[in-house]
Amino acid sequence: MSLTTIITVNFHQTEVTIDLLKSVAKSYSPQEVEVIVVDNGSEKNMELIFQPYFGNIKYIQSKENLGFAGGNNLGIKQAKGDYIFLLNNDTEIPAGCVETMIAELEANDKIGLLSPLLLYFDQKDLVQYAGFTPMNYLVARNAYIGQFEKNVGQFNDKTYQTGFCHGAAVICRKTDLQKAGLMDETYFLYYEELDWCEKFTRIGKQIWFTGKTYVYHKESISVGKASGLKIYFNTRNRMLFIRKNTGWLNTILFSIYFTLIACPKAVLKYLISGETNLAKWTIQGLWWNFTHGKNSRELGYEIK
Repeated sequence: MSLTTIITVNFHQTEVTIDLLKSVAKSYSPQEVEVIVVDNGSEKNMELIFQPYFGNIKYIQSKENLGFAGGNNLGIKQAKGDYIFLLNNDTEIPAGCVETMIAELEANDKIGLLSPLLLYFDQKDLVQYAGFTPMNYLVARNAYIGQFEKNVGQFNDKTYQTGFCHGAAVICRKTDLQKAGLMDETYFLYYEELDWCEKFTRIGKQIWFTGKTYVYHKESISVGKASGLKIYFNTRNRMLFIRKNTGWLNTILFSIYFTLIACPKAVLKYLISGETNLAKWTIQGLWWNFTHGKNSRELGYEIK
């Protein structure tokens, strides 16, 4: 098996990252896989903490919190593998995962990015992701395929083209990545993998899903389901994604819809429910797109 680089970004979750390393070590040797741990926003060097759990770890400390995109990009720049496998630190992989995904890539040179079946770690018979529907660019909406379905093997032998990969687990050839380019760090958090898919599409590659292997995902360990962080960056980056990846007419139509309908509706919902903080961050996320003034890292994980 060709050398594969697994890149994972740690942000103050040492034990969670160690669990991922343990799952890798159960099935892979240091000759088959290198693991790059990017320690985001870390004041203390944790290399000696992670090193015992796998024999081929490259530790990168970043005192600045670079976000999801920036952290992965830092790892990608030092990756030696022919294949680059981005894995959230809150995932665990089973035996055969890496070689199964590589086999799918080798069987179809049209595949640029490939994500596996994602199952919820706490409910291992429940599907989180089996692909995405195509996006409606006028409203910037698409949907998960298979989410919350009971996993009874309905995806086990299926590999198919899909709308977008899932950032929690996605693999590509290093040669394709070099052509498509790194993730856009302007996003900081959310929508960066969708934007990355667009980059791969523009070099003539396709986005695929495979159910022939799976990854367990400890969803929402990193970010709360209704946090200011999530609301701000989802609002901000939804509009940024459209501005970057569609033409001027679509951008204008989306902006009218998003500014006059979607965001006011969300703000009203939060105000009625007494969540004034979330209403504030919705407005802030929208406003960023009209000012362009703030560095995407300025707010970072300090949003509450």
